[in-house]
Amino acid sequence: MELLELMKERHSVRSYTDKKIEGKIKEDLEPFIQQCNHESGLHMQLILDEPECFDTMLAHYGKLNNVNNYIALVGKKGADLEEKCGYYGEKIVLYAQSLGLNTCWVALTYSKSKAVFQVNEGEKLCLVIAIGYGTASGKPHKSKSINDVVQVKGVMPDWFKKGVEAALLAPTAMNQQKFTFYLDGNEVHVKAGLGFYSKIDLGIVKYHFETIAHQENFIWK
Repeated sequence: MELLELMKERHSVRSYTDKKIEGKIKEDLEPFIQQCNHESGLHMQLILDEPECFDTMLAHYGKLNNVNNYIALVGKKGADLEEKCGYYGEKIVLYAQSLGLNTCWVALTYSKSKAVFQVNEGEKLCLVIAIGYGTASGKPHKSKSINDVVQVKGVMPDWFKKGVEAALLAPTAMNQQKFTFYLDGNEVHVKAGLGFYSKIDLGIVKYHFETIAHQENFIWK
């Protein structure tokens, strides 16, 4: 399935069945995460069959149910860590969608003390992604229009429009879509708005834009 179709089909899922991630799905997912770690220098980890992390009042308040698997987004502290976690985390999320798995980005409603991921010296946990087989496939989020999130000098090229449309399919914190794309010739700049996790959102949005607009059409500014 093409990436754009995966972006359209993937929605946040908060309730999961007891079906385990195993067999070929696990054999495909784990190396993909390691490949992303190799590309990015991150220390992302897939944690399976571990229910304690989401066994909290906050998880129940956030309507997260039966989450037994998650991906910890961990990396070396630095100015670009959150954006990098967003970019590569979303790459994994869409790959998981292609495998028939469901996901949900989770910022607060889990227990760091109960979780079993590893954070080495000089590293930081940004957030986690719940993953598994959902009891449902989720629902599309409300979206801004293209004109709400762009500033373009001259005529908007088709590749740019398609990239922004893909960016508007991206999950963002509280579904606020606090980002703006700027186009000048073939130079593209995207700016995150103010708010919690806006740099994570920026990485997610850049992955969506980049993979659909195609890098040969533009340069990041």
